[in-house]
Amino acid sequence: MRRRTVTAGSLEEILQVTAPTQAPEQAAAPPAAAAPARREDHGLRTEFEFELPRGYVDEAGTVHRQGAMRLATARDELRPQIDLRVKENPAYLSVVLLSQVITRLGTITDVHAGVVERMYATDVAFLQDFYRRVNSEGHTRAAVTCPHCDGGFEVDLSGGRLGES
Repeated sequence: MRRRTVTAGSLEEILQVTAPTQAPEQAAAPPAAAAPARREDHGLRTEFEFELPRGYVDEAGTVHRQGAMRLATARDELRPQIDLRVKENPAYLSVVLLSQVITRLGTITDVHAGVVERMYATDVAFLQDFYRRVNSEGHTRAAVTCPHCDGGFEVDLSGGRLGES
């Protein structure tokens, strides 16, 4: 089997070529511009709010702690594999991946790899764990044990920091 190097541009071309084609009756049907598109709620939660432990400090000195992360798609997980920064340094994969799934960070809506690079390590570690919980387990809860009474309970990681109200 021959290996082929794929660039970001050629990934888009490959995805377009391999996209499913419309059936002839679907292609001939006029667009339903008169009727507004109705989104059905299937009970699937696709975006999760979070609060960073430290917060991202932008160039103006503003601290951004509240944010949102969407569920990752297969494309989100594949795209970093062709990124040259990831090929040079595999540890950079999480930076690229997080920058694709974080939809908002405070007032910042254009979250790119440069933003994630400038985050504190504790916040990146939090986001990596949050990503894993959301995409693998489907929720943001964690089981914890009280160090004083050994009682077990759950906390929601998407809320405020532990011990704060």
